[in-house]
Amino acid sequence: MNEQRTKFSIWMQALRPFSYTASVIPVLLGAMITLVFCKGEVNWLLMIVIGLGSPLFQVAGNLISEYYDFKHKVDRPETFGSSRVLIDGLLQPKQVYRAGIGVLVALFAIGMILVYFRGIPMLIIGIIGILATLFYTVFKYRAMGDFLIYLTFGPLMVFGTTYALIGNYDLLVMSLILSIPVGFLVAAILHANNTRDIMHDTQAGIKTLASTLGLKGAQFEYYFLIFGSFLAVVVFIILGMVSPWSFLVFLSFMPALKNVKLMTKAEVKNPKIIEMLDVMTAQHHMLFGLLFSFSILIMEFIK
Repeated sequence: MNEQRTKFSIWMQALRPFSYTASVIPVLLGAMITLVFCKGEVNWLLMIVIGLGSPLFQVAGNLISEYYDFKHKVDRPETFGSSRVLIDGLLQPKQVYRAGIGVLVALFAIGMILVYFRGIPMLIIGIIGILATLFYTVFKYRAMGDFLIYLTFGPLMVFGTTYALIGNYDLLVMSLILSIPVGFLVAAILHANNTRDIMHDTQAGIKTLASTLGLKGAQFEYYFLIFGSFLAVVVFIILGMVSPWSFLVFLSFMPALKNVKLMTKAEVKNPKIIEMLDVMTAQHHMLFGLLFSFSILIMEFIK
């Protein structure tokens, strides 16, 4: 019994369930956009399938990324970014990789339910997501990880949700535009991680956007992503795309400012200063995303 509990605990450490809000928030936002802006029929039962499938992209991504980062010596005993199950010898690399591929297979099977109801476009959206998961490290090691994460956990996931629910492109433009703030913030999570790891990633011979830009440039990108998310919502309100209720996102401004102040103290040779900034950014992403989604939901009741 104790052995089973220990294995379960190890796999939970590898799966990092605390991080799944990065995939849940864009789905929630997509659902709220559908509820408020869709003029036709909505198959809300498919939210069950979407809700089951969307976190699996992140689960698979975490496992496969962990495997490749370990194999390429990006993750080492002195680094911070991984779950440490491979570094500490708690699991074997093949176990982690096979688990990641297994999750992708399960994701594909679940996704075929959506394909059955919504056809080839849904299949294309799903395949793009799976390919992004499989080849994420290829992009990450070539300074394109931030952009890929923005696309996958921003526009693709928000639009994928709306398309799955209504089966047409009516909300394409609305989804792509309103996904910008949450896309910025999920990219900021990764960027905080990569800024902290500039020294270690450089030693490992890989190029993230943070290491390519250098510390000052990486700090500027983080500020742009954080403040840009708030600015985007203000623009949406001015353009009349969302109601003034969306100013609610500014309830998350103080945590965001705390994170920005911490980033100003970052040092390449002392990554421990911002050791937890990725987690703190993820918490802000969740709060901002919940407030933004709720503000859109309110629009349904003030029509």
